[in-house]
Amino acid sequence: MREKNNFLSHKAFRVNSRGNMAVFMDLNISYTTDKKRLQSVIETAAHLGYSTVAINYVVDLEQNKQEIGKPTCVSELFETFPIVQGKSRPIKVLNRLTVVASRAAHFKPLREYKAYDLVAAYPKTEKLFHAACMEFTIDIICVAATEKQPFFFKRSSVNGAIERGVFFEIRYTPAIRGSTMRRHTIANALNLMEACKGKNVIVTSGAEKPLELRGPYDIANLGLLFGLSDEDGKAAISTNCRAVHLHGETRKTALGIVHSMKNERPLTERQEEEDVPVSKRAKIEMAQ
Repeated sequence: MREKNNFLSHKAFRVNSRGNMAVFMDLNISYTTDKKRLQSVIETAAHLGYSTVAINYVVDLEQNKQEIGKPTCVSELFETFPIVQGKSRPIKVLNRLTVVASRAAHFKPLREYKAYDLVAAYPKTEKLFHAACMEFTIDIICVAATEKQPFFFKRSSVNGAIERGVFFEIRYTPAIRGSTMRRHTIANALNLMEACKGKNVIVTSGAEKPLELRGPYDIANLGLLFGLSDEDGKAAISTNCRAVHLHGETRKTALGIVHSMKNERPLTERQEEEDVPVSKRAKIEMAQ
């Protein structure tokens, strides 16, 4: 009976309210110069059912005078990209830049940022965290996982980020690497949840090797330890990640804000309207 209930819950997880299959994403696969290892991690992600992953390039501009370079072209990774399990299409690979923020000057608009699909900030001070929430042109704000967060999350700053469409990231691999990092990861996540109430949160791996990856269902359950509700835990690896991707596309093009609205009319009615010529449709709308 328990196995049947688990199967039903997994089935419900994979189908959203509109009847479409859920799309899972891991927006943090650690970059390595070892091409074979990187390929192996991406292949494992596809096997686990992730439709999209992001290769994460971490840059600390204060350390050894690191500079922001161009990412590797993803088309050079595979001749044929691996097919996502349960899907009929290959996995999609994005490039992501994470800048360790020690000074606000690191986040002035740079041409180099446009080479990346996603841009994240890892603020090291409360002042920089507030600036990342309210000012920086980024998509993701990283939450500390390997150490205790050195400041509290102020609700005003967090709400500012939410209003701007910026998301907060929790990495789960530190939680499986050791008890101390697990304690820090959970504590920092719980502190964040007190401020954001589960809104605008994504859960990623930060995986450096295939064995560190976990399946989408496992991560949704792990979200409960981070203070996420069942629904928010599922969104953190699916719909919220898609919103981050759309935010990144908007940031790169600077054309405006992506906004979606649920259409309350039945699907059959919308399909009938789409079959009507545009000129006739305009007359119908004027008559109404």
